Amino acid sequence: MRRGNAAGSTALPHRWPWLIRGFRRYACRFVRKNFHAVRLSKSGHTLAVGDDPLLVVLNHPSWWDPLIGIVLSCAFVDRDQFAAIDAVAVQQYRFFQRVGFVGVDTKSLRGAAEFLRTGAAILSQPRRVFWVTAQGRFTDARERPLGLQSGVGHLAARLNTATVLPIAIEYAFWTERTPEALVRVGEPLKVAEHPGLSGKEWTARIEAALTHNLDVLNAETMKRDPSAFTELLAGKTGIGGVYDVWRRLKSWVRGRKFDPSHDQTAREELGAKS
Repeated sequence: MRRGNAAGSTALPHRWPWLIRGFRRYACRFVRKNFHAVRLSKSGHTLAVGDDPLLVVLNHPSWWDPLIGIVLSCAFVDRDQFAAIDAVAVQQYRFFQRVGFVGVDTKSLRGAAEFLRTGAAILSQPRRVFWVTAQGRFTDARERPLGLQSGVGHLAARLNTATVLPIAIEYAFWTERTPEALVRVGEPLKVAEHPGLSGKEWTARIEAALTHNLDVLNAETMKRDPSAFTELLAGKTGIGGVYDVWRRLKSWVRGRKFDPSHDQTAREELGAKS
């Protein structure tokens, strides 16, 4: 028998809305500075998934994942959002709690139990979101099996009404000097449609869904086709320095609008040879 959403008296982080807004703006600026673009695969599911509590499960290829998650969180600005993070980081930087980060101790049974209590409390109410990088360690986007930690499955097994949303992330260098952050949203798993699954069964189901989602994203990444993605955030383009100054001057002399992208450079060079 499925247990109810054990919200109990678990205390959730007291968040400061003004700090959340400021931190989101900072994160977006920082990502723009360091990436060419954040792109969402057109072949995946949309981020619109109804009013159920939402357990977002991501793979964990990089230090950048929380910041990319913050960019994606803009799709849920009208929801209460929380994210799991290493407990040590919360102890070192207390302000993380004020923006909705929840410390998770992955090295003890007590920490695992606290993760389940906190996660169930968060997801006991509609229109809440809980973001979890379920691998628990940095892992290459092409490593298989994904090896999700079992806590995410045991959390899903505790819920009566929620949606599990698998989101895949990969980073790649295409034509610019800064990388692309590529994202694909997998098919949502509605808890109510899978009654009676154990924590182990839920972990396997979530891992299978995230693996399929990541396999598709891997293939799209290798095709290097921006038209297969929607651009969520535009960042840095161009080579920079004296070379871009020279290109800008050439565009001005020819009466053309300057495009700093490397693709434009290639087109200009091809045109000069033809």
